[in-house]
Amino acid sequence: MRKYIFISLVTFFFTFSTNAQSVLGQWHSIDPDTGLNESVIEVYTKGNKIYGKIIEILKEEDKDKTCIECTGKDKDQPIEGLVIIRGLSKDGDEWNDGKILDPKNGKLYKCYITLEEENKLKLRGYIGFSLLGRTEYWHRVQK
Repeated sequence: MRKYIFISLVTFFFTFSTNAQSVLGQWHSIDPDTGLNESVIEVYTKGNKIYGKIIEILKEEDKDKTCIECTGKDKDQPIEGLVIIRGLSKDGDEWNDGKILDPKNGKLYKCYITLEEENKLKLRGYIGFSLLGRTEYWHRVQK
């Protein structure tokens, strides 16, 4: 009997700690060419949706860059401060049905994010089907 109680408690605490982990917070985006931290993204909620904003560009020479390839209200806006993750909705363990902006080319892509590990976020940007896209992994900023 004690064995079953112990297993139930362990299962409860494991489930609780897994659910307590969140995509919210600050994340380092990684430069795919160098593997180095590129920027800090703040992932936050607005209503019941998820958004992500570039709050810091880490390379000094890139801090003043603007989104020259963007369209609409993002055209020529500073990249630092730009909202790049837009309107993701929770769907089980995944956040999807929103968009991600690539400030390097100004294009919006469909997007989903999921927490791979407590400090590792998986992002998938794609056109049409998720098979046609690119996956990035961001790492939580450690304070």
